[in-house]
Amino acid sequence: MEFTISQVAELLNGKVEGDGSQKVSRLDKIQEGSPGGISFLSNLKYENHLYTTNASAVIVADNFQPSKDYTTTLIKVKDPYTGFTQLLEAYEMMIKENKIGIEQPSFMDPTSTMGENCYRGAFSHIGKNTKIGNNTKIHPQAFIGDKVSIGDNCNIYSGARILNDCVIGNNCDVHSNSVIGADGFGFAPLADGTYKNIPQLGNVILEDNVSIGANSTLDRATMGSTVIKKGAKIDNLVQIAHNVVIGENTVIAAQAGISGSTEIGKNCIIAGKAGIVGHLKIADNTTIGANTGISKSIPKPGSTLLGYMGMDLKEFLKAYAVFKKLPELQNKLKDLEKKQ
Repeated sequence: MEFTISQVAELLNGKVEGDGSQKVSRLDKIQEGSPGGISFLSNLKYENHLYTTNASAVIVADNFQPSKDYTTTLIKVKDPYTGFTQLLEAYEMMIKENKIGIEQPSFMDPTSTMGENCYRGAFSHIGKNTKIGNNTKIHPQAFIGDKVSIGDNCNIYSGARILNDCVIGNNCDVHSNSVIGADGFGFAPLADGTYKNIPQLGNVILEDNVSIGANSTLDRATMGSTVIKKGAKIDNLVQIAHNVVIGENTVIAAQAGISGSTEIGKNCIIAGKAGIVGHLKIADNTTIGANTGISKSIPKPGSTLLGYMGMDLKEFLKAYAVFKKLPELQNKLKDLEKKQ
């Protein structure tokens, strides 16, 4: 499909600087752009590519002022990253097959219901007394347990498991092989050194506009609910334990682990392989760096922490500067000892 640059600019509420009549049919990285492609420039460290790219058009910020000559056509928008994302979404809608209907073999218990314009893929299973909203797609080999509620416009991808009593809001994505509602890690130690299983009677609730990546696990609560609040985005290979609460619009990257009964605030960023112990409270707008371990609550909103045991960013950088000099300091200490 081809569109003129002017048509793209109209979609993005942008302004064209250059030849808006050129046609584009492809989305390119700016450094790999070629005629017929459209790219974007958000991070100015890539600005030099603007002056060499062969892309027909580049989306830039409305206040961007080029420092050199360029040959491409500019589309100026308020936020180029958001604009390009909007373009990706529009392109996806055009090329994506809108599957509707029921493939066989698949199973849905007679006590369960699905809304209008839904899709059930082959070998999917939907248990008893489950309710699924409109325009939701249950992809092949997905498992939906008993008494589950799934809202409108959701995608439950192949191999995903939504277990009994869990609640999925509207506009949610659960990617392949993730498990929503497995038992929490609840075992009581006994006098003989063995462990007794503690029944996990709660559920998991995903509020609206939540995305769960592939191969992630969200454990059901012992009592009550494990809650992922609206707008939260969880990457692949993330473990969220029982009774955890994840705040609105918080993002969690791959291989992070959140222990039981911890409450994460809204608009937090938790980077890859971060680990948070249980029963803590993490304030809003907290950033936790990759491989960081958090062992105590973070009460101050807007904190940034790094290090195996999480430290304030400035304190960590000071300590790390010293750490790098330890071999040098050790040699100086040995020299001093020899002089004594």
